[in-house]
Amino acid sequence: MKKGKARTKEVVPKERTNNQITASSVRLIDPEGKMIGVVATKEALRRAEEMGLDLVEISPTAEPPVCRILDFSKYYYQKEKKVREARKKQHEVEIKEVKFGPNTEEHDYNFKKNNAIKFLKQHNKVKFTIRFRGRQMAHKERGYDVLENLKIDLGHIADVDSEPVSDRNLLSMIMSPKKDIDKILAKMEKPAGAETAPEPAPEPVPEETEED
Repeated sequence: MKKGKARTKEVVPKERTNNQITASSVRLIDPEGKMIGVVATKEALRRAEEMGLDLVEISPTAEPPVCRILDFSKYYYQKEKKVREARKKQHEVEIKEVKFGPNTEEHDYNFKKNNAIKFLKQHNKVKFTIRFRGRQMAHKERGYDVLENLKIDLGHIADVDSEPVSDRNLLSMIMSPKKDIDKILAKMEKPAGAETAPEPAPEPVPEETEED
């Protein structure tokens, strides 16, 4: 029986702490974030130990290295938590497929095109597939026409990743959303006349005439 591939756990880099710090002196920061200044590493370790905390090398490439006194277990937990949250927020790009026929009617074309726009709005790539059946194979140019129309209709919000490729009875093309698709769509969805209209000029007031 084959075993499933084990999921690799993302490793969060660990800073050197306490006796792992090899520099003879460090630039020390206290638990409240206040800069103490340059002190001997032994002195920094002594202060950390008196507080029941750890000396953590947070900037090893600095000269001298920057270290902070803190609770390393809590610090590392918060760091791991941030990495997990960032990973959750990362959008995994999917390739959504939208299928057409070479003789797709206009209403069906528009319906499927709108589905593609929905997928692109979600920052997914879209694979457009044209399937030919029987005698349709003799008119592949119709499938190319459909894909060319999609290029034109979606060109303002998407780029072509893969030009039309023919494989037996299939014709396919992949498009991906433009990097600034959100801004483009927001601008398009802005209601007409949203700009402030100029105030109308005041109507002239008729002059009063004195009666004889």
